[in-house]
Amino acid sequence: MNLYQKKQIEVVNQIESSLKERCLSFSTVSSVKDFENDPRTCLTSVHFLKPKLINQISRLLINPLKLISPNHYYYQRSSLHMTIKGIRVINDPPHFNSEDIKKARMIFQETIPYCHQFKVFFYRLLLFPTNLSLIGTTEEERDRIAIVLDKKLGQAGIPDDKKYLNSRFFFSNITLARFDSPISNSFRKKVKALSGNISKMFKPYTVDSVSLVSGNAVLKNRKIFGQWLLK
Repeated sequence: MNLYQKKQIEVVNQIESSLKERCLSFSTVSSVKDFENDPRTCLTSVHFLKPKLINQISRLLINPLKLISPNHYYYQRSSLHMTIKGIRVINDPPHFNSEDIKKARMIFQETIPYCHQFKVFFYRLLLFPTNLSLIGTTEEERDRIAIVLDKKLGQAGIPDDKKYLNSRFFFSNITLARFDSPISNSFRKKVKALSGNISKMFKPYTVDSVSLVSGNAVLKNRKIFGQWLLK
């Protein structure tokens, strides 16, 4: 593990501490009763997971958790994704328009093909107030992509409106489930048990593409405005 990854872990630990203290200084998605039909919409960029990783996540994580708490919302296989760079947080009405989409698409088109692929090293699960995420450290290219996009989006008049705890050392975050009711102790214990074995379950994963999309928090009925390969 290199210094960059250690810094990413420090950020994750800070987030976990703020969650325990219930002192959140970053944006989160509030719960709703029907996540799939949630009218709140975001504009963001993501990496859609490859079939092999989707199968592993479903078999090793989602299915065991479903057996304990089937009432929670678990992401559909086709919606599992890793956020690369947010642009507009979910809201109804949306905080963006067709002109913003056009500007963002142009920026991604002229930027992403010149950025490099990067590896993700999954190492734990993290419980947020309304969701569960699979967390990983990454190679430093992850930060470079986020920083250059952030600068260009800001210059174009569509800066990211999400509040972050950190301005660097962005880690990999894949949301697996969202909650519309309190989680049980048995669910919490299962998450803890699974979390301790994540690094053994998953090999390093290569992120090789980025998609510009709009949709609700679970990316149901999403619109894809472009997909680009990293070199």
